[in-house]
Amino acid sequence: MKSSDMNIESARLETIEFALLTPTPPTAREQLMDAKVTDLRPVDTSEEPYFYTFKVQCTSCREIHPNWVNISRFESNELSGSRGEANFVWKCKSCKRESSATIKAPANTFVHASPPKPQNIIEIDCRGLEFTEFKADGEWTAKGLESTTIFPGIDLQEGEWFDYDEKAGEEVSIKDLRWEIRRA
Repeated sequence: MKSSDMNIESARLETIEFALLTPTPPTAREQLMDAKVTDLRPVDTSEEPYFYTFKVQCTSCREIHPNWVNISRFESNELSGSRGEANFVWKCKSCKRESSATIKAPANTFVHASPPKPQNIIEIDCRGLEFTEFKADGEWTAKGLESTTIFPGIDLQEGEWFDYDEKAGEEVSIKDLRWEIRRA
């Protein structure tokens, strides 16, 4: 995520990827047993918008903002100078440049795969800024892999989640969750 020649006019498409991965390379069978859910996605509707939470860095002066910032696809903010709108508009405190980010489409769902692999969740068009770190604040939902039981209210802030699937008669979990932000 480093760039030496970016300026405020440059556009980048950033993608948040995540995978249900284990720290040591297990067998495919162990991976399948670790995550018995599929269709994992943030709850993101106009009635209940999801606020994606990031650390942000100015691509002009490379200053990293010390606080977490939020972006929602349902919010629209005007860019100064009548240049349009974006989901997130930010002015760097160091160099005073205005930057913006726009979510390109609703989030994709994470579909179970064996072995697990990174999957794109959301694409964000960033202009003059980079998102450097993602925090999974907010509510997520998933479906049981074999039972199709819906699991609402999943909290991924700690990087793991555990529940019990009554229909399947077994524990379901999301463990060793890792987030990656990369250029598309």
